[in-house]
Amino acid sequence: MNSSIIRYILGQVLRIEGLLLFLPAIVSGVYREHEGLSYCIVALICLLLSWLMTHKKPISQVFYLKEGCIATSLSWIFLSFFGALPFYLTGEIPSLTDAMFETVSGFTTTGASILSDVEALSHCALFWRTFTHWIGGMGVLVFLLAVIPLSGGSNMNLMRAESPGPSVGKLVPKLRHTARILYIIYFVMTMIQFILLLLGKMPVFEAVCTSLGTAGTGGFGIKNDSFASYSPYLQWVVTIFMILFGVNFNAYYLVLEGKIKKAFAMEEVRTYFIIILVAIAIIFFNILGSSASIFDALTHSSFQVASIITTTGFASTDFDLWPSTSKAILVLLMFIGACAGSTGGGIKVSRFIVLVKTIFKELLSYIHPKSIKKIKLDGKIIEHEVVRSVNVYFITFMILFTTSVFIVTFEGKDLITSFTAVSATINNIGPGLAMVGPTQNFGHFTIFTKWILIFDMLAGRLELFPLLIMFHPAAWKDLFTVRPNKKIKTSGGQHE
Repeated sequence: MNSSIIRYILGQVLRIEGLLLFLPAIVSGVYREHEGLSYCIVALICLLLSWLMTHKKPISQVFYLKEGCIATSLSWIFLSFFGALPFYLTGEIPSLTDAMFETVSGFTTTGASILSDVEALSHCALFWRTFTHWIGGMGVLVFLLAVIPLSGGSNMNLMRAESPGPSVGKLVPKLRHTARILYIIYFVMTMIQFILLLLGKMPVFEAVCTSLGTAGTGGFGIKNDSFASYSPYLQWVVTIFMILFGVNFNAYYLVLEGKIKKAFAMEEVRTYFIIILVAIAIIFFNILGSSASIFDALTHSSFQVASIITTTGFASTDFDLWPSTSKAILVLLMFIGACAGSTGGGIKVSRFIVLVKTIFKELLSYIHPKSIKKIKLDGKIIEHEVVRSVNVYFITFMILFTTSVFIVTFEGKDLITSFTAVSATINNIGPGLAMVGPTQNFGHFTIFTKWILIFDMLAGRLELFPLLIMFHPAAWKDLFTVRPNKKIKTSGGQHE
């Protein structure tokens, strides 16, 4: 294992986090809050550790998928730990476990909170909570790829370990340029939403936090009622942008290239919008009788469908009071999630398309045993390796999900609470139902259960395997092996 490059990447991640921690400190200065000092202290610690870890560059900057997975998992753990320290040091979240839960929930864009009164937080804490969504939405390592060149195919191994979806591709020949394009699109869309929120007379600070939370499809609100007290105009702006940020970013690149028809011809994107429209229609008619007006029913159904399928987690109403049919649809949307290559979580629409097509292929093989049918997506044949990885992912997901639900049930809470608590965390949603509903929080769970849910949040954001590989002995067996410091020539380049 090329442990030196892992150390180097972790150091670079800490440098980025150290610099970003000065932003909430600036916010505290604007609002004259003393909490900003803690953010400065943690920022300096991060920068110091970063210097210690990066001042000696690794001889070889080439690494493979194993190193990519471990570097990715450790990066998110480091990010979360140091990102949680300001909450703990300021005393705004006095428990280190709760501070970790809140921060992991932020970076993984989950939005599940242990806080019962978010409005009591300082401005810098509110900003940092939503800013972690924006950082984690596109992925800090994708940002790292945009600014730090790595050798050979190493970039792809790092991006594969962090990017959501069954496969990762390049928009342009150089992956570094791909990362830059993704972040430019991400930033521009965030700014457009910010401007539209200002036009709706939302205060500047609230517009900033809302835009950051929506872009990362995170869902940390700055009000105790999430989005219920905002005007219908603001709710519709957020609804539209939640849906837009759940679209595969490849589609936006195609639009910029003038290939609009090709962008809308993407099978995953079409299916994504069909699911949204069908879900909105069913919930709209289901809640119509209990809503104040047709417009209210349409607004709330659209907002909540967009919020749940994109795994954002904002709430415009207490949907835990809706009829069982509507709640069942929202739970199903939790698992489907957004498109691959977006900032949304969940299993992803593309994986469900592949799974459904695999089922039909098997049915056809029973009817016509000698037939040979290939699974296609967007007119292209899907390689067997991708189909296999989707099947393995789904099986692993269900094993991890059922195990987590079983463990959480030992708390003695009702099954709906336990089931949706795990659903909301492993799919990076935020709110669930019953005791973890949109008007509730996760603060009532024991420390042990909170760590289980923290693990689920990280596993869901990192697509399971990069985190699970950390627990495999084979991944570490050569880490402490003393070998001569020499370069070995491989097909991918030089390995230390």
